Amino acid sequence: MDLDLTGRRALVTGGSRGIGKAVAAALTAEGATVTICGRTAATLQAAAAELGAHAVVADTGSDESVRALVASATAAMGGVDILVNAAATPGGQARPPTLAEITTEAVWADVNVKVLGYLRCAQAVAPGMIDAGWGRIISISGLAARSTGSTIGSIRNVAVAAMTKNLADELGPHGVNVTVVHPGLTRTEATPRVLAAGACIASAMRRRNVSREGRPVTGSRGERACSLRCSFSRAMEASWANRASASISCGRNDRLPGPNARPMAPTTRPPIVSGAPTTAPTRPTNSGTGCSKVS
Repeated sequence: MDLDLTGRRALVTGGSRGIGKAVAAALTAEGATVTICGRTAATLQAAAAELGAHAVVADTGSDESVRALVASATAAMGGVDILVNAAATPGGQARPPTLAEITTEAVWADVNVKVLGYLRCAQAVAPGMIDAGWGRIISISGLAARSTGSTIGSIRNVAVAAMTKNLADELGPHGVNVTVVHPGLTRTEATPRVLAAGACIASAMRRRNVSREGRPVTGSRGERACSLRCSFSRAMEASWANRASASISCGRNDRLPGPNARPMAPTTRPPIVSGAPTTAPTRPTNSGTGCSKVS
């Protein structure tokens, strides 16, 4: 796939592992110069050596750290044309808290990194993109934006989607596209540890046949192969992709059943009484108006 990224300069947050690392590898393969960031120096340096990327230790939960990150990336690459926001605590790796268990600290920890962290990075790179008249900002959200199971997960992902729409409206006229990607359950290097911690998660992942790169493997129900790379190609090369929201769920809702979920009571239609009308009565209309009279 040729996305015409040769010479483009990309900053990928959370690029030392997981989806962020896979995205950085894809961008590098397409000819882009890449800077990755992460909070753990050893893991970050190992990923950078593997990818051939510039590495910056940074915490996107800090204003000062983000400013230093973008300054370092700009100095190393000469600028930032593409920002991929992927730095966040992965969802689905532990039982989400119930309503009674949710704390202010738990909500803030997620929102500060995934929502405000994404916003900080966008704010830092946007001026250079506007000056250049071209830029791409892509944020990794998740299907919790569209489904239940984790209250905090849904809060942060919905916020990322809303932020994307607002930034797209503001930056689009300057040639800067802002999009969001909602990956489903994704196999990464952390998967073995997660599977060891929960047999139900292992069973769910086997049913969904999720591969390492975020590409659901073709299943018996059809050839619905969809990958992060496909979504990024759309975001990179299409000017009309501004404000786009791409779900990577292989046509299904690839989330685990919420551990706090309760089975819903079956719903049945009331029986039709013999002799009762099977259609709703027609409401009278006001004479000469053609409008239904509402009582």
